[in-house]
Amino acid sequence: MTEVSINKQVKLSEHFTLAELCKSKHEGIYNIPSHVAIENLKRVCAWLEELRERYKRNYVLVQTTPTPPNSGGEASGRIFPLSRGSQRGSEEPIIINSGYRSPELNKKVGGSPTSNHLTGCAVDIRVAGIEQAMRYAVILMDYADETRQDYDELLIERNRNGGYWLHFAVRPKDNRRKTSFILKT
Repeated sequence: MTEVSINKQVKLSEHFTLAELCKSKHEGIYNIPSHVAIENLKRVCAWLEELRERYKRNYVLVQTTPTPPNSGGEASGRIFPLSRGSQRGSEEPIIINSGYRSPELNKKVGGSPTSNHLTGCAVDIRVAGIEQAMRYAVILMDYADETRQDYDELLIERNRNGGYWLHFAVRPKDNRRKTSFILKT
């Protein structure tokens, strides 16, 4: 069998590569998207770039060391939320757990046979907990409203071990704007 490969360093957008959106921990499973799926991934990445910028602007934490009054000049080392107009903190990347899935990979991970991952229209985004998932969801819904664009799915998902992630999908057309919280069993 001839090994097929792709240039995984191809940038789908400023901050996202094809490798990130096609990665899998399942070795030996063919997971190479078609040209159509790559175009769909680029569409999703445009939304991810907006999410990344807005999250950074509104929520990234900044480490500051203010001198408390009557402290003799000692710095506190506390972390304060970024407020509008203050100096921005370090980059906080959007981390993709799952993007494009070939039919074989989708079956292996227990994905739906009609999953948007199969067409490159969906990503699962790692989050630090329910609060970050909710902030991401609000940013994406606000962006959809402001730009009058629709998404297909915006799902905050939780597994039985208590881990959260955000499933986000955008189709080329016929988006349903399905928004939900799902507990996986």
